[in-house]
Amino acid sequence: MKTFRIATITVLLTVMQSCGTYFNQPFSQQDARTGELTSGSRTLSSLPEPQEPVVVGVYNFKDQTGQYKAVENGSTFSTAVSQGGTTMLIKALEDSRWFTPIERENLSNLLNERNIIRSTRDEYSGRPNPNQPNLPPLLYAGVLLEGGVVSYDTNIVTGGLGARYFGVGGSSQYREDRLTIYLRAVSTSNGKILKTVYVSKTILSQAIDASLFRYVNFQRLLEVETGITKNEPVQLAMKDAIEKAVEGLIIEGIGAGLWKTAKGEKIDQKLVNDYNEEKRLEESKLLYDRQQYQREFKNAFSFGGTVPLFNGDYSKKTIGAGGTFGYKRSISPYFNFNINVGYLYLTGGPDWYKEYMDSGINLEANILPFDKFTPFLYGGPGMIYEIRTLENPEIESTAYGKIQYGAGFRFRVSQAVDLSLFAENNISFTDALEGIVNGKRDDYYYTFGLKLHYNFGRN
Repeated sequence: MKTFRIATITVLLTVMQSCGTYFNQPFSQQDARTGELTSGSRTLSSLPEPQEPVVVGVYNFKDQTGQYKAVENGSTFSTAVSQGGTTMLIKALEDSRWFTPIERENLSNLLNERNIIRSTRDEYSGRPNPNQPNLPPLLYAGVLLEGGVVSYDTNIVTGGLGARYFGVGGSSQYREDRLTIYLRAVSTSNGKILKTVYVSKTILSQAIDASLFRYVNFQRLLEVETGITKNEPVQLAMKDAIEKAVEGLIIEGIGAGLWKTAKGEKIDQKLVNDYNEEKRLEESKLLYDRQQYQREFKNAFSFGGTVPLFNGDYSKKTIGAGGTFGYKRSISPYFNFNINVGYLYLTGGPDWYKEYMDSGINLEANILPFDKFTPFLYGGPGMIYEIRTLENPEIESTAYGKIQYGAGFRFRVSQAVDLSLFAENNISFTDALEGIVNGKRDDYYYTFGLKLHYNFGRN
């Protein structure tokens, strides 16, 4: 029964993780429905009206990857992305209300039909009528839209998690593909490329399953299995990317003075500013959606608390207390030069304690300098000084050399404030820090601390 309860909980957790799809399984045939909207569809429909729609022609917005759909076994001649890019683009242009698209993909069909109309009139109208109106002229485009799907990258990120214990287990897997399109506007009067927009969209696939395989009684085997796989439609991802490209083309065209909204310059400037801020944030992210930040300051003061752990000739190891203050100078985004001064209250043995001041000069290496959360390594030479106290006024201040090295993590709180957590090993060049010389190994101590950094002095 205990195993059955564990299995039930595992199955329920797995199902609840993707309950929206799990509880809407297609048990029966479904009627035809209108196409789904994407976030780009809603954004396009919410744009303000243009001052005057622009007549555009789209001859071909095609798949330029030449890539076929990936399968595990065998081969397939199905393409990885839809071949209806032109139709999707024209639909996005219509929904935006900023453009008047004209038929150019199948222009030959249109011209043939107009010729049929003329020949039918001439042949069956009887006597020629000089007052009979001619066919209206075709619209011509002031702007041509070109481009296409330039890449479809599969398995840019794959992963999963699973566990099994005594026949009870579950697992989850995921995979991400990536679709990239380019869209450009070309002036038909002089052939100048007015604007080029680049948009990418990830496509997510997920699989979740849970199972139970257990003998509940003699010759009675219980097997339970459930799971679900969810794939983001490539067609919707392509539609979303095209609509995002049309939005970018509209707003970048406003910024370049190619067209305007009907609501005036104030709304134009707001649209451009909001778009530029969104674009700046998106361009600061790497391929796997890692936000990147520029280090805008060259100097920093730091202060914090430390917990030293002395390791000398006493067998009993106890922790003390301390503090630290430092200055950091940035040499490059990857390297810093640090000077630190600290106070140490070291303890050990039954009743031994001493107070020290230590200092160090370190070279610090930032592993991920442009990330919000970055690990770092550092090391360098230093000194440790015994402090003369009221309890021990006869002590002469003695200085010993040492080296220190450590590692930690730094978290960016804001542009001017960082927070770091670190661990450090300090190896002294003496065995007499606690007043006992025993063995061949010099005394050393660990330091664990938390620092607050205030950055100043812009690059």
